[in-house]
Amino acid sequence: MDGRNRAMIAALLLCVLAEFPAKGHILDVCATCHADATCDDKPDGPGKVCNCKYGFVGNGRTFCQDKDECQIGASKICGQHTTCHNTYGSYYCTCLAGFSPSNNLTVFIPNDGTHCQDDDECRIAGVCGEGARCRNLEGSFDCSCQLGYQVHNGLEPFNPHSDNASCRVVDCGKLATVEDTVLLSVTGTTYSSVATFVCEDGFIWRSGGNSSVCGADGVWKGPNMVCEDDDECRIAGVCGEGARCRNLEGSFDCSCQLGYQVHNGLEPFNPHSDNASCRVVDCGKLATVEDTVLLSVTGTTYSSVATFVCEDGFIWRSGGNSSVCGADGVWKGPNMVCEAKCGPAPFPPKSEVMWHNRSIVIHRCVDGYHSWRGSHISVCGSSGVWQTATLRCRETKPPVNHLSVLNEKCLRWRAAKYEEDKEVYQVTYEGSREYQRSFHDRGKQRLSSTADQLELCLNLLPVTNYSISITALSSRFTATISTNTSLTVPPAPVVYYSEFETPVPTLRLRRSPDTLDPISLYQVFVLPVEGIVMFDCSSPASSDISRKIKSSAEYITAQIDVGHLGREMNFTVGDGLYYGGFFNAPLQNGRNYYVIVRAVSQWKSALKSVCVLWAKVRGTSYVLRVSSLSAAASVGLVAVVILGGYCFTWCERWFFKRTRHS
Repeated sequence: MDGRNRAMIAALLLCVLAEFPAKGHILDVCATCHADATCDDKPDGPGKVCNCKYGFVGNGRTFCQDKDECQIGASKICGQHTTCHNTYGSYYCTCLAGFSPSNNLTVFIPNDGTHCQDDDECRIAGVCGEGARCRNLEGSFDCSCQLGYQVHNGLEPFNPHSDNASCRVVDCGKLATVEDTVLLSVTGTTYSSVATFVCEDGFIWRSGGNSSVCGADGVWKGPNMVCEDDDECRIAGVCGEGARCRNLEGSFDCSCQLGYQVHNGLEPFNPHSDNASCRVVDCGKLATVEDTVLLSVTGTTYSSVATFVCEDGFIWRSGGNSSVCGADGVWKGPNMVCEAKCGPAPFPPKSEVMWHNRSIVIHRCVDGYHSWRGSHISVCGSSGVWQTATLRCRETKPPVNHLSVLNEKCLRWRAAKYEEDKEVYQVTYEGSREYQRSFHDRGKQRLSSTADQLELCLNLLPVTNYSISITALSSRFTATISTNTSLTVPPAPVVYYSEFETPVPTLRLRRSPDTLDPISLYQVFVLPVEGIVMFDCSSPASSDISRKIKSSAEYITAQIDVGHLGREMNFTVGDGLYYGGFFNAPLQNGRNYYVIVRAVSQWKSALKSVCVLWAKVRGTSYVLRVSSLSAAASVGLVAVVILGGYCFTWCERWFFKRTRHS
């Protein structure tokens, strides 16, 4: 059986590693920084200092609270006509009612030159109603009535959105009687209507005007004619048809009445001595008026009235529709304006007028909606019917919403799309570490999908603060989210397991560089094998530098920063030197030892470790036995792998029991 003592039974146990807080470490200022602070190393000053991040204020250690950028006033931080909205660590701006951002987005931050510009409400046809004119104001608009209209139920100027006022056509009402006159004709009672008066029988028109016009203020203006008794000219028809007689001392003369013109002479004239007689005024043929047709005409002589209507396919918009033969023999009017009778253009749902003329209207979607399909243009056809735009407006939704992080490394979001539209998403991420200022991890992925619910997992590194952006390329909309990855178990070194019969054995291992190297170290444990020996890989006391006194229990003989190592390391146990503040004490002859290397990664309060059985230094004969975990610990998987002389063993708790061979 003594020959068998040279054989070593190798056993490996793979178990769950538990986190534990480190004890006895020197205080690291950076580890005390607030979650919303960064640690700055100032070698020429106080050294490491905690400073709150941009957008936060505080002492950097015990508190960093959100800085309210909006408290200085919206106009100072966002610009004129804005509202400032504070967010956690930042802010954003919106425009007041009547204004819109120059970048056409709902919200903005003015560092790109975006500002709030006035909305021209007057571009919308008919915004003030019939007979009104629109005036754009900064952030609003107001209305006033056109000539021939007056405000109703309010005062000018007015705003139809906030007031009940509107414009109605001026109506002067019934004509008042005029002394010694009779009404000859009247074209109506609305604005610019004309009433014509003549003197009563037995009176002669001496002076003043004989017409009354309905004014813009709703009052008849005129007549101011003066009719006087004509005693000298009492003989009817003394001056002939259409002439008025004026008595003179010893004689008389006459002039043509309104509606008559002197013929073959000059006024005044005496029919007894002159060849002049008055003839009725004749205005002749009516001229054509654009877009109208003649409805009726009472004649071509003085005060005759011609009435016009708009041609088929047109509608009367403004002006008078009558023409009156004047005393000067010229037709007066009409001044009517006829427009295509298609009427107001129909509005596709959720749209507004961007531009228009008599026959074409260009539409666009209102704020909060976007053009999805169809034509933007309505055309007034020759039949007087609008060929309506087929524009379809859909509610604008963020293309990426409900963005969240699952299991630290996977993204999940909802896509706002319509029907079977395919969207291409570009995901970019950038990671940084508080303990490794030069560290940067960047990556980019693309995803094309028609799905409404999407999920994408990224290859993110542990103990890293990541900012992740998702851009929907069709709309150039970007959503951003942050996540922090947790500390993971460090990679175990590959050991060259050996058994030695020398008190100063030289051990070998090899390793691969890892991103956790700046916060990782190796600890070499020596376990005297006598009686019952238990080793807990996750024991927090095992890393306490004050436990240097050798005893029957395990002790740390060396601690080595991983960042200072290459791909391979040789280590001599018991060489009497110090490693990381631990004394590498010589081994005692005639005793059995097990040498264990533990890889430890620690950041702040998080600690992960993994252990490997490295070697056995043999004095007397013992057998290593591996048992299961205690009832309070998790039960792990047991695996034994011996490849090419390399022995790998991971465990959370090792149980060694000394047994004498028979």
